[in-house]
Amino acid sequence: MAKELWRESASSLANLIRSGATSSREVIEAHLERIDAVNGAVNAVVEVRPDEVRAEADAADAKQKVGGPLGVLHGVPFTIKVNLDVAGYSTNEGCVTLKDFMADADAPPVESMRRAGAVALARTNMPDLGLRINSESSLYGSTHNPWKRGRTAGGSSGGEAAAIASGMSPIGLGNDIGGSLRNPAYACGIASIKPSRGRVAQGNPSSIIDMAINAQIMLVNGVLARTVGDVRLGLGAVMGAHHRDPQSIDAPLGGPSVAKRVALVPEPFGGDTDDGVAEGVRIAGRALEAAGYEVEEIEPPMVFESYLAWSELMMTSLAVRKPLLMALMGQEGQRFLELTNIEYPPATPESMALMHESRYKVEKAWREFMATYPLVVGPVWTQPPFEHGYDIIDGDTAMKVVELFRFVMPANLMGLPAACVATGVANGLPTGVQVMGTLFRDDLCLDAAEAIEGAVGVLTPIDPRE
Repeated sequence: MAKELWRESASSLANLIRSGATSSREVIEAHLERIDAVNGAVNAVVEVRPDEVRAEADAADAKQKVGGPLGVLHGVPFTIKVNLDVAGYSTNEGCVTLKDFMADADAPPVESMRRAGAVALARTNMPDLGLRINSESSLYGSTHNPWKRGRTAGGSSGGEAAAIASGMSPIGLGNDIGGSLRNPAYACGIASIKPSRGRVAQGNPSSIIDMAINAQIMLVNGVLARTVGDVRLGLGAVMGAHHRDPQSIDAPLGGPSVAKRVALVPEPFGGDTDDGVAEGVRIAGRALEAAGYEVEEIEPPMVFESYLAWSELMMTSLAVRKPLLMALMGQEGQRFLELTNIEYPPATPESMALMHESRYKVEKAWREFMATYPLVVGPVWTQPPFEHGYDIIDGDTAMKVVELFRFVMPANLMGLPAACVATGVANGLPTGVQVMGTLFRDDLCLDAAEAIEGAVGVLTPIDPRE
């Protein structure tokens, strides 16, 4: 049985451990064996310490034998992106320059997962500083898509998604400022959620610089897993206020009933959309209609303005720290940043004020739209996962990559929740959608994503493919 435990969902593993049908140690052994068997093909897991992991699992089993309350993820392994602090590990963010930057305490979501009883299994790959949507690291090398070697697993939480899709982990933690929880979930055919701004606390204890304004407004931590149910379980475990994050709040995962009405956006404004991707969105629409939702193909207002506002906020904020970023990043990360850098005039009090006024105007328009259409369903990427290195060939390919993830930007700009779920396979690669909702209605996003998953099925775990 142990060799097949890696196929189980996090929820299933929690139930098996709680019932005594298996132990945390057996579950951990199954996942360590799976890492040994397949990680060489995908390079998703970048650090694992088997003896420490086994000791944690044994402690979980000992606690269960004593009796008393257990957390919702008691004994279940989870993986962690290398830009989140884990006590005793390097928070290197994929950079050679930060390989010895050690954390002496856990980041809030890691702390929360441990409080829920989960066992920290391994660290996962990401691009340097998370500033590519292709998980190629100067420290660890490239993570391959489990569906097709040589294709991107997405980014920046690409190592997490590839590990989960290939059965090395049932659930994991990442973050998202420009789709970084949704991009890799889409590319690898799994589920995730970018939570509402403030729902999941941030704040690495090891951080030596204050959070930049783009991150304060648009960055969130979140959960990836193979099933939407596991994503919901994980979100429940990690959400809530924490003293390390002054913007984090306690908010219930739920709210008043709303109309089950969906705005479907198969081909969002601003560029081309692959036919297979658009069909994936329509598959989701049909699944939602069958589940009792009213679905209409209609685009939210000010979509292009939302892209511009996201870009200006990102680039203006990055420009302030450009010398530091360039000093820390490897050459390929530097090249992507240079190729995609949109030169804005030097920031002035007037330009900064206008930028935030524009952001507020977009937010107001979307909030009004969502009073009629509480959910917006559209693509994560508008093209299939690209080949490694495509994003840094030249300026044209770099901007095509920016174009393909354009529809993730509105949720970051406005702090909206967005769940990602697979919709099938086209030409050997996964397709999927994101379900965006209004602020703090993460539950509605997950409900709709679960309805889509119920019609389509769960695509992973898979063995890595050539």
